[in-house]
Amino acid sequence: MPRVLNRPAASRPSRTPAEQLRATMAALRVGFTWFGIRKTLTPEQRSQAAESFGAEGQFLSAGKKLLDSKHPAFRAVNAVKHEVVTYWRGVSLPFPEPGIRLIRQQDVSAVQVQLTTLKAELTEAVEQLEQQFEAMKATARERLGSLFNPTDYPDSLRSLFDVTWEFPNVEPPSYLQQLSPDLYRQESQRVSARFDEAVQLAETAFILEMSTLVSRLVERVSGSDDGQPRVFRDTAVENIREFFQRFRELNIHSSEQLDQLVEQSQRILNGVEPQALRDTAQLRQRVAGELSAVQSVLDGLLVDRPRRNILRRPR
Repeated sequence: MPRVLNRPAASRPSRTPAEQLRATMAALRVGFTWFGIRKTLTPEQRSQAAESFGAEGQFLSAGKKLLDSKHPAFRAVNAVKHEVVTYWRGVSLPFPEPGIRLIRQQDVSAVQVQLTTLKAELTEAVEQLEQQFEAMKATARERLGSLFNPTDYPDSLRSLFDVTWEFPNVEPPSYLQQLSPDLYRQESQRVSARFDEAVQLAETAFILEMSTLVSRLVERVSGSDDGQPRVFRDTAVENIREFFQRFRELNIHSSEQLDQLVEQSQRILNGVEPQALRDTAQLRQRVAGELSAVQSVLDGLLVDRPRRNILRRPR
């Protein structure tokens, strides 16, 4: 009996960047509950304010601040919100749906832990704000005068500041395969197009960020003030190195040219310390010259991007 030999498996074509993104990333939506401290004046108050300018109330837009946003307790609460947004954006890539970004599936647990920690920090900051609430209302009463209205204020702030997150499913629901194959096919095509757009958004976001960081560093190390080298902080170098690290972690290798520019920039800055840039004119000239060449290529990439991707802020 003849023996049947197993044929070697045909090599599978490598996945496209969009397919790679779809296979390795998870959607993350982050949202905030936030007490608004600005309130529009009533028509009567607006008319009264307009009289002092000889204007008509319907052509005047005016509002009032319910609380002092510069109060340390309020700034501490806003600082946690900023930290949440910065962290979320730092570990994710943009996605063309409002409030959703993509994180690596392998990072889901770590992201969950960090967001939970930040949520606890927010709760603590809001508790501190709550303790200052009555005093802040008293200050508002003095500053707002007749515009002060106690009904504008809640009894407590504890439930009015919060951060929430979820991992929504952006894939077409599997039950559609049985109920309506045509509709499932349409939804699959729509999702594929979304991930194609996500790749473009990610490329644009990387190019814009790198261009900003490189141009800022070049401007600081090549310029002078009154004949002296410009002062710059260590962060001018540290921020671009942090970008390199984030690029390595989130890069889906959709642009060979962008990959090469990042590698080239890393080589230029390899072993270069901020203090050495301050102390050595020759080093500043070399770094500025080589990074300027990188900057010119980045500028060309930005020009070549589809206009809608340049104008659309990554979410």
